[in-house]
Amino acid sequence: MASFRTRLALLGSASGLAAGALVPVQLAGAQPAAAASYDWVALGDSYTAGVIPAAGDVFEIPRDGCERTDQSYPQVIDRDLGGLIELTNVSCGAATIEDVTFRAQQPIGRHLPPFSEDPDYPFPPVPPQSEAVKPGTDVITVGVGGNTLGFADILLKCLELGGGSGGVGTPCKDDLAASIPGKLTKVSRDYDQMLAVLHDRAPHAKILAVGYPTVIPKDTSKCRYNDPHQFLSIPQGDLDWLRQDVLEPLNKAIEKSTGTQDAASFVNLYDSTQNHSVCDSGKWVEGILDHDYQPALVHPNARGHRNAADHVTSAILNAIAPN
Repeated sequence: MASFRTRLALLGSASGLAAGALVPVQLAGAQPAAAASYDWVALGDSYTAGVIPAAGDVFEIPRDGCERTDQSYPQVIDRDLGGLIELTNVSCGAATIEDVTFRAQQPIGRHLPPFSEDPDYPFPPVPPQSEAVKPGTDVITVGVGGNTLGFADILLKCLELGGGSGGVGTPCKDDLAASIPGKLTKVSRDYDQMLAVLHDRAPHAKILAVGYPTVIPKDTSKCRYNDPHQFLSIPQGDLDWLRQDVLEPLNKAIEKSTGTQDAASFVNLYDSTQNHSVCDSGKWVEGILDHDYQPALVHPNARGHRNAADHVTSAILNAIAPN
């Protein structure tokens, strides 16, 4: 992948933006920097917002419970792109597709019993994320779908059912497999509706649907049973099922919905993260607990967000480049 500076220089030479975008410091007596040339709205769930301590510090004071962190990929890109794009980041932990599209959400902060209690919980509702999209918005990124699928609940159920398994069998698959096709159908239906709403709100915007990274490796023998830094009590057989029948189909459903919109494209994070799963030594996604024994519940760390930032940056620059 070309470096950010190289890509931005190429974009700037084509659009007349390079002089403003690439000057690292303002010379004494020079005119103030011009306003950003493009408006970008970042929508999504915890995989966009950051949420966990391993993805940085919550930077918004007072907290609204959405837990956007300073190492999440929208904030990384915002720093990388300088004054080229004006970011509005309304991503929110635990958001469903409906919360992005039309429903006010009550954020949960870091209130995750029995793992953690948040002293500021409960938080007031936040507006539907789509309301941040305006007719003049140029780029929309959206990373959502896992909570509509109910992945957090599935994960917790798998932990519970696997607790007495000794790492043998597929107790979670046996209990939940019949419910997954219906959940995936709802993801597809809700995603189609969301894309239509976003297009109506910003008819000229490019919509970038950001997929989910690799969480579970193809070789689940890497995953140690009862390791809290990996998947704790989930047996290997259930991990194979979760990868093949739950998480990979989720990405495919998102990509398929994106293909129905001319103004939308899919940003694939899955392939680039194949060797950086929860069970890999160079992990970009934390396990149930992070290395400091803080709740992470299978979310990207700062390195995972840095990888996402590289891919989303490339997609944004391609979206705004002159034809």
